[in-house]
Amino acid sequence: MTSLSYIADEITLYFGYFLLFIGVTGNGMNILIFLSIRTYRTTPCTFYFLICSILNLAYISITLITRIMSIGYGIDFTHTSIVWCKLRQFFVVSLSLISVTCSCLATIDQFLVTSKNANLRRYSNMKLTYRITLISIIIWCLHAIPVFVFRDIIPTSNTCVNINAIYAIYIPLYLIGLFCGIPVLIVIIFGYLAYRNIRQTQVLLDQHADRQITKMTIIQVLFIIIFMVPFGIYATYSSITSNIAKSADRLLKEYFASVIILTLTSFYFAGSCYMFMISSRRFRQAVLARILWCKRTHRVNPLHLITIGRVILPYNT
Repeated sequence: MTSLSYIADEITLYFGYFLLFIGVTGNGMNILIFLSIRTYRTTPCTFYFLICSILNLAYISITLITRIMSIGYGIDFTHTSIVWCKLRQFFVVSLSLISVTCSCLATIDQFLVTSKNANLRRYSNMKLTYRITLISIIIWCLHAIPVFVFRDIIPTSNTCVNINAIYAIYIPLYLIGLFCGIPVLIVIIFGYLAYRNIRQTQVLLDQHADRQITKMTIIQVLFIIIFMVPFGIYATYSSITSNIAKSADRLLKEYFASVIILTLTSFYFAGSCYMFMISSRRFRQAVLARILWCKRTHRVNPLHLITIGRVILPYNT
């Protein structure tokens, strides 16, 4: 069973390098495209994806680099620095929830801009988008403040852990509800409503908008279910069994399972940036133009806007 620990460390190390590479590359490319093309910056849905990419880039940089340093090189400042012990967990909690929230808001915006109701479409505007984004950031940063109070280094083992029993009960609840359950419901419900709106609007059908909405919704749901829900389930299991005496064999198996689950969770933040690329042909063309430096000779029109009362998200495929 000793080899199981070795395998877990190897998975953490090599998958960590791989996820860090694709995450920095993908999120970096998204940020470059979204910032360099004005139309993307001024469309609520793509603005939410821009924020997601920035947050995901920060998240994987903090979590994966520190994990690689700890496993691969034996350097873990959470064991020696009380400030980093608290600060790292604060970033993990706040950045992940803000990112998931922005992803949900993008799906809600797709429903708003495809609605036949002009009053609903008015809610899809950049002024409101900026406000909602700022409010979301403030709320989730406040939500993560207890980390600074209840996170500490245990002197006997030099490990950074939660020291409050009540907060330990709350952690799996928010992971299952806020981090997994509610986002899945929002994406499914508003993705379906956006799809239904498109099926009722001929101009959107002519632009094959239903295909892009379907692709984006399916990809979002699959990413959340495959890469995030297992983490919520494992956190709940860990909380329930935290006071149970466990054998060395069971602890080793749980450690191995936690490594696999944490790796899957990292896939969400490293790989979700490719969702827009998969679902939008115009976006793929813009990315290809940047990579090949073809913009000067072959001008790429990143998206064709469909206007129904107000400018809305591109739905070309």
